[in-house]
Amino acid sequence: MPNDKSITALHHQTFEGIKQLSEDKAEFWYARDLAPLLDYQDWRNFVQVVDKAKIACERSFHTIADHFGEATKMVVVGSGAKRAISDYKLSRYACYLIVQNGDPSKPVIANGQTYFALQTRRQELQDSNKAFAGMSEDQRRLMLRDELTHHNKALSAAARQAGVETTLDYAVFQNHGYKGLYGGLDAKDIHTHKGLKKSQKILDHMGSTELAANLFRATQTEEKLRRDEVSGKRQANQTHFDVGSKVRQTIRELGGTMPESLPTPEVSVQQLERERNKLNG
Repeated sequence: MPNDKSITALHHQTFEGIKQLSEDKAEFWYARDLAPLLDYQDWRNFVQVVDKAKIACERSFHTIADHFGEATKMVVVGSGAKRAISDYKLSRYACYLIVQNGDPSKPVIANGQTYFALQTRRQELQDSNKAFAGMSEDQRRLMLRDELTHHNKALSAAARQAGVETTLDYAVFQNHGYKGLYGGLDAKDIHTHKGLKKSQKILDHMGSTELAANLFRATQTEEKLRRDEVSGKRQANQTHFDVGSKVRQTIRELGGTMPESLPTPEVSVQQLERERNKLNG
């Protein structure tokens, strides 16, 4: 009997199997191919999920037409004649939004969420992949730390909109994200684990792999808060914890090292920034 891990791997292979390539080598998925794989046999029910995903796309300030291209397919009916039916050409991001808005009780939906979340993030990084590959570890840390600074501001705004209002509220909210990602450790625990002084920030004492995991946590939490229109501190905290836990689960499934077990760099990001400023000055 297949286990959960093998079922997940099978679903991932299936999602890859229905992927299409356009003439300019852009990847896309046909909605009518994706629907049955996500356990939607009724096209009308699946269209409702697509419509929710379109709304989420617009709320995330993306152009719907760039990700949900209307298409027409010719199918053979019982008499042998052909009939035109409507379809969509979906980008990876569109598929990601669809599985995020699908029926959570369907196991394949959970597997789809993991697959398309990871693939979407990889796509976001793809344009800068060559440059990133050529960077030193210190350069990667600087770039990722800058990105985290930017995305934490966006996360803070999304949390505030959800009802996380005071400085204390936000500290509790952040701790829920850390606890999910770090297997129960909050910011203070991580600070102690790294052997840092009181004035030192944990994000400034992370390697590139650990920073990347936290960046993924921050970006996905911000998007989920906005997409699901989360309301109230308790629900916002739970959302942050759930996303952190999902990132941790994905790291485990990929055979990666848990964040709390990654080495702490000897040189802080602040020191690297000072060195960079000297060189640029």
